[in-house]
Amino acid sequence: MQELEAIIGLEVHAQMNTKTKMFCGCDNDAFGKEPNTTVCPICMGHPGTLPVPNAEAMEKAVRTSLALHCTVNPASHFDRKHYFYPDLPAGFQISQYDYPLASKGTVDYEMEGEKHTCRITRLHVENDAGKLTHRGDLTLCDYNRAGTPLMEIVTEPDLRSADEAVAFAEELRRMLIAVGSSDADMFKGMMRFDASISLREKGTTKLNPRSEIKNLNSFKALERALIFEGNRLKDIWEETGGPLKHDITVGWLDDEGRTRLLRDKETATDYRYFPEPDIPPLQFSGDEVEEIRKSLPRMPAELKADYLALGLMDAEAAMLVDQPLLRAHFDAVKDVTGDAKRASSLVLTQLVGFLKAADKSPAEGPGTDHLRDLAAAIRAGTISGNAGKDVLEKMVETGKSPREIIEAAGMKQISDTGAIEKLVDEAIAANPKAIESFKAGKSAALGAIVGWVMKESKGQANPKMVNEILMKKIG
Repeated sequence: MQELEAIIGLEVHAQMNTKTKMFCGCDNDAFGKEPNTTVCPICMGHPGTLPVPNAEAMEKAVRTSLALHCTVNPASHFDRKHYFYPDLPAGFQISQYDYPLASKGTVDYEMEGEKHTCRITRLHVENDAGKLTHRGDLTLCDYNRAGTPLMEIVTEPDLRSADEAVAFAEELRRMLIAVGSSDADMFKGMMRFDASISLREKGTTKLNPRSEIKNLNSFKALERALIFEGNRLKDIWEETGGPLKHDITVGWLDDEGRTRLLRDKETATDYRYFPEPDIPPLQFSGDEVEEIRKSLPRMPAELKADYLALGLMDAEAAMLVDQPLLRAHFDAVKDVTGDAKRASSLVLTQLVGFLKAADKSPAEGPGTDHLRDLAAAIRAGTISGNAGKDVLEKMVETGKSPREIIEAAGMKQISDTGAIEKLVDEAIAANPKAIESFKAGKSAALGAIVGWVMKESKGQANPKMVNEILMKKIG
């Protein structure tokens, strides 16, 4: 049998981090709140209610579209997508079909050091459904999430493996966070995937019927589901001598590590799309789009290239790109020190290590201003680098500022020339054998004298000044 290849496309659902829901004024932050407490007649689909599009959501969707290099269409309109499910209050979803917000974009991503590109078919806006919880024979329905603004980002079938799909999805998540349109917290269900996979003989271009895997809510689930379904489709091909006969929809059973057939794949006809009569078409002028484009931040790939150019390792650059708070800390420390390596040591090695030991997140650790003050104290010679490490550990433990910790512990570095000269004279007198060894050619013997000074000063003497004065006296 000729070698088969997987053809994969994704539909990514990303909740937008607006203050209110898509078509009403209800609180859009429902995570952890009592069920059915952030709802109103509009998001519950009561008869006679009128939806009003959320302007902030549309602006965030345009920002995202531009970041994905999509064309924002001058006019788009909402449609009613009909299907029955218990967590869909109105019996239809307000979505976009014929005239989406944006289309024809690209996302570049890296995998094993190589650049890949996945084309984006479209980005459209819709409202989310509620959440079902199954307990035995009972199903509980929480409508708090109903009406949450969603972006659906649909790719072309450009992905060829589960690894590629995950690498693309990870880069897309970084971009959503970078432009500020979604927190993309998959633990909270803010980013979910429907993945379609089919097989074909390598070297051919025909697209065969596909299997759509619904509602994958983590990168690991996306990877496992695609690997399993790809192997299953391969077994079917070997048994029947060809691909699936028609499109199907399957669900992923994470606990069992397998898919389950749900139904034949729906088509647009099944959903009975028609224009939403209560919302007029949305129009964006070229000037409006360009204003939003000008406000876009640098994208993750650009940021990573900048950090690599500073001499950071790939893992260090990736950490800064993936964690905006650590990035803010690093940038602030680098501004003070002018040295990317020192900033990396303080933030990515020392700070991250102390946070991990204390079982704290970066948000629970020292603020950017305090880290900037610590770096400034080390650079000014107020404390030594080693003392700075101790101060940082106490900052993580106590939440106090570096100034408070330095003053309370009496850790200010001694940089007074007279005081250090006195300590050096005493060290020379107390270590005559070390002086003799140095004069005999053993330069390492100076370490004993410097160590004596540091011990007597309780680590507060400026080591650079100690060395300079010592060399003058015995040179």
